[in-house]
Amino acid sequence: MYAVIETGGKQYKVAKNDIILIDTINAKEGGETKISKVLLLHDGNSIHVGNPHVKGAHVLCEVVEHVRGDKVVSFKYRKRKSSKKKIGHRQELLRLKIKEIETGKG
Repeated sequence: MYAVIETGGKQYKVAKNDIILIDTINAKEGGETKISKVLLLHDGNSIHVGNPHVKGAHVLCEVVEHVRGDKVVSFKYRKRKSSKKKIGHRQELLRLKIKEIETGKG
């Protein structure tokens, strides 16, 4: 069984016991969070596609840790203008472990 979820404007294909990195959300380390934006659900032989989300389906996740991503350097340079600008950025990320995928169908 796997699902395609949406969080932070991105889509992730997840299955039970997967570990994913997402953009940070308000959640405490060691706690649990529920993602209810399930776009697609595959359970055995059937595929459920949401319009835009699968009704009643959600994914239970365990918050493993808050981390920071790799540094991305943006360097802007204008030739013959003696103008340059160097900017670095590190994205705040959240590591999640998928505990369970609920279909919402009793």
